[in-house]
Amino acid sequence: MGESVLEATVTAWVVSEGDRVKEDDSLVEIATDKVDSDVPSPVSGVVKKILFQEGDVVQVGETLIEIEVEGEDVGGSSPLDSIAIASNQEDQEENLPEEESSGLEEEVIIDDLPGLDQLAMAEVEDGQDQFSSDRFYSPLVKSIAKEEGISAAELDRIKGSGVEGRLTKNDILSYLENKSSKPADPRGVIERNNPEKELERSHKPPVKDSSVAAVSASSGDEIIEMDRMRRLIADHMVHSVQTSPHVASFVEADVTSLVNWRNEVKEEFKKREGENITFTPIFIEAISKALRDYPLINVSVDGYKIIKKKSINIGMATALPSGNLIVPVIHNADQLSLVGLTRAVNSLSSRARENKLTPDEISGGTFTFTNIGAFGNIMGVPIINQPQAAILAVGTIKKKPAVIETPEGDFIGIRHMVYLSLSYDHRVIDGALGGMFLKRVGEYLENWNTAREI
Repeated sequence: MGESVLEATVTAWVVSEGDRVKEDDSLVEIATDKVDSDVPSPVSGVVKKILFQEGDVVQVGETLIEIEVEGEDVGGSSPLDSIAIASNQEDQEENLPEEESSGLEEEVIIDDLPGLDQLAMAEVEDGQDQFSSDRFYSPLVKSIAKEEGISAAELDRIKGSGVEGRLTKNDILSYLENKSSKPADPRGVIERNNPEKELERSHKPPVKDSSVAAVSASSGDEIIEMDRMRRLIADHMVHSVQTSPHVASFVEADVTSLVNWRNEVKEEFKKREGENITFTPIFIEAISKALRDYPLINVSVDGYKIIKKKSINIGMATALPSGNLIVPVIHNADQLSLVGLTRAVNSLSSRARENKLTPDEISGGTFTFTNIGAFGNIMGVPIINQPQAAILAVGTIKKKPAVIETPEGDFIGIRHMVYLSLSYDHRVIDGALGGMFLKRVGEYLENWNTAREI
């Protein structure tokens, strides 16, 4: 359902229990505060059970419906396969099924990554299991237990928070964190003589105290309940600050040539293209060029791995009439002309305000741009849009007296000046790299070709 979406509301069921459905038939209509979508069936079969009613709020990862798939029944028993729109490989592994004796069934699960190309079918494999307990453990949990030297008996004692008490990845990781803070258990078999293990363990972030001070409301104060989208934004921002050590750099750019050029072409452009050319696509073009020059800005962090993104997908923060914020994404922005960027910016902005964006249009961003100058702000320090590593803000363009250097000498002139600010993840982007990237964006804007035709 897109990045940062944690839940959806069931608005209408298209099928009923007992209905026969084909692959790709619509099953249910769901809505978030960002987009409305329908969930297609990944298989053909008969609807066995509908688990939520219209109006129910469903969390990411919860099963919506069970579909019985027609096929041969071997020995009266077959595995329960799970089909999930998975957010990552770990989620796919945690959704692995357990055996049932009622025929081949499918579970359709909402998750937080867009596109049905992420569908994954996980099958139960036959063979001996070193964890002989009757309790079900996913391969991911077993892998962590094996790596950390947790015995089957010890694993059975860990309380699970999943469905029917199932042990999840977070449960076992939380157990390991708590265990590492206690005196060593002589019965354990954790590898204590592995320097790399100890280094990795010592770099785990401390468990944060989630308790907050109570806030009291005085007489006459108005209490406003956060809507679902604002809650998602709040959680996303807190998560970002807790995840990335934020650093900011600033440059001031002289965009006089750029402003004068736009003033000259905007009327003709409007007549020819039927679109208004704003500063936003121009800024995005400069950012895209700079990201090609400095690809290590266009990255994400996975533990101690840096994922350098091949595509340059620019998200643009867009304010909504409700006061909330959404970030539609221009995919492959570096491959679009200025006309193409203008059309994309105008289309996404318009449909964002009308709540008509699709899940694909709010996901997959690799870098985010926010134009705080639209609100008259001269400078700002934005929060990184996880899992990206940087975000750039542009302030308002103001006329200011500035020193102009010429071969004949320096003089004071009235220039159009703008502040650019870059917030970046100091785990992977140092000041030198962040500063050079931001300076390059400023140079693309300052050295604008006034003879450019579009």
